[in-house]
Amino acid sequence: MFSLQTMFGKGDRFYTLLESSADAARESAQALQALLEAHGEPMLLDSFRAARRREKDLAAQISEALVNTFVTALDREDIEAMSSALYRIPKTIEKFAERYVIVAERVEGIDFASRASLLMSATGAVVEMVSELRNGMNIARMRKLQDRLQATESEADRLLLVPYRDLYLNSDDPIRALLAKDLFELLEKAIDRCRDVGNVIYSIVLKNS
Repeated sequence: MFSLQTMFGKGDRFYTLLESSADAARESAQALQALLEAHGEPMLLDSFRAARRREKDLAAQISEALVNTFVTALDREDIEAMSSALYRIPKTIEKFAERYVIVAERVEGIDFASRASLLMSATGAVVEMVSELRNGMNIARMRKLQDRLQATESEADRLLLVPYRDLYLNSDDPIRALLAKDLFELLEKAIDRCRDVGNVIYSIVLKNS
């Protein structure tokens, strides 16, 4: 067993920055649920923009810290990959929010909430995986969290078939169907982004165990 305390070297700064990045991703998912409950209230877009700005700033701080840290036992590319993967989560969620606000009335009645709930579960697993790094490396624990992410992704894929069938076979509004398809795919991509973070973390664990 090894510790990222040793790998990152100086203090807890990398832990804190990465954990904050994971928290920003989860905040974006929470904002998404609020937006759906408010049926696309445009003023709520500020929450997504704030989360993305925060994530971008954290990514910049991580890059700067890497430049100023001369020795790291963990490959710098791995740290950058984790930071980059985390940044893509709120970025993708914000894309969904911006498009949903524009077409909310047109897609009224379509169930996006169940997928948003899965996204919350996925971002929660990401937060746990990133937080686990501070405690050293427990491969069994990380594997369970990674399995949870994979299961969430599989469930999202399964749920995607239901609305597609209904929209394509039973809808008399092809534009509504296309808009819904675009939004569902963005939600699916956001969950995939969470899986990507899990893959990066798990590969680091395996490489350094």
